[in-house]
Amino acid sequence: MELGIRSAPPDHSLAGRLAWITGLRLAFLVLLLGAIATLYLQGELTRYPFSLRVVFLTIASGFGLAVLYGLILRSGKRLLALAWSQIVLDQLTWTAIVYVSGGASSGATSFYALTCLVGAILVGQRGAALAAALGIGIYALLCVAFHFGWVHQPRDQDAVNYAVQTGELIYPLLLNTLGVTVVALLAGYLAERLRLTGGALQAATRRAHEAERLAVLGRIAAALAHEIRNPLGSITGSIEMLRESSALTSEDRRLCDIVQREARRLNDLVGDMLDLSKPRPPNAQATDVAALARDVVALASNAARGSDVVVRYEGPDERPSGGREGPAQATARCDGAQIRQVLWNLVRNAIQASGAGSVVLVRVALSDREVTLMVEDEGPGVPEGAEARIFEDFFTTRTHGAGIGLAVVRRIIDDHAPMGARLSVERAPGGGASFRVTLSRDVAGLPRSLRAPKGMV
Repeated sequence: MELGIRSAPPDHSLAGRLAWITGLRLAFLVLLLGAIATLYLQGELTRYPFSLRVVFLTIASGFGLAVLYGLILRSGKRLLALAWSQIVLDQLTWTAIVYVSGGASSGATSFYALTCLVGAILVGQRGAALAAALGIGIYALLCVAFHFGWVHQPRDQDAVNYAVQTGELIYPLLLNTLGVTVVALLAGYLAERLRLTGGALQAATRRAHEAERLAVLGRIAAALAHEIRNPLGSITGSIEMLRESSALTSEDRRLCDIVQREARRLNDLVGDMLDLSKPRPPNAQATDVAALARDVVALASNAARGSDVVVRYEGPDERPSGGREGPAQATARCDGAQIRQVLWNLVRNAIQASGAGSVVLVRVALSDREVTLMVEDEGPGVPEGAEARIFEDFFTTRTHGAGIGLAVVRRIIDDHAPMGARLSVERAPGGGASFRVTLSRDVAGLPRSLRAPKGMV
């Protein structure tokens, strides 16, 4: 799973739109039924028994389909297929009404354009385009069928009300085609603009909420840093002095080690809170990522002695190939201090997730244009469904942890994103977690013989 390239989540807003459209469809059918019933009771439609049966059967079918739509919507499955089906069935429904209300010259042809609006609301531009193509195609086919005598007017209506000659059909066909096309284009355009605006609004709202969280965290961190670090320094110093006493037993020294380890963990937690709450823009410069990784591995190896976890480095050594001094091969454009913090947090997270005797592997891999840092552990791995959330503030899968370290990692990589930085997590070959940080390689600092050939990616 790579941040920013996630699999598409279920579109919960589509369910809401389908519910609204289904409700409006029911309301429209009720109004249509009421209008027809009123005209019938007044004697206006008594001379059209066949056409009325077709209309009432069409309305009844509409109610039946609405009930079916509601059942499918309640199940929450195949919502997109339901949206496409509604567009198709609506156009077929309108065709039945167009047939009994004048054929090519019927005023009910405007319902085809109404479905274009529905398609744009449900699916967007593609929905509006499908509704327009179906509406125009079915209407044109109906006109052709009347012209060639494949279909005749309803037997209870006068033939004079139905256009069948070429000259009579061309004008309404062109007019309705133009009208449906214009409505579809406008509806599709507005739907697309609304989608983009809604996405930008959601992103802005998310950034505002994140900024608010960081502001609150900043105030908390500033207060805690002073209140915790001063007594913590006293505790650490006292324990170090106490360990020098020759009167301590092995059990006493073990307890001192526990106090020191927990003091370091608490100090790291305070540092993470400060890093997360007070971000600073990265100062990009040429950084030897391999040297940085070796330093972090050396530091982490000392810190991991009490947990019996081995931290190992794999990647370019201290000299370029050939053993001669020269510019580093694993040089990237980044803020060295911040990327060091990223790697330290990932290694520390891997150590905490690994059991005694496990190996945490820090690898540096080079390609023509990128330097990749990988941290792999042999722990339980990332739980199913938690891949996208482990980088969120205060989210953790461990019983002991505040969920801040990986949030700092994500924030720093996000700040480096304009420089081509990427962050991803996946299952490691050994079953644990594998975190990958990809940085843009600084090829300008490499000897010409080590640069990629022109045009190579």
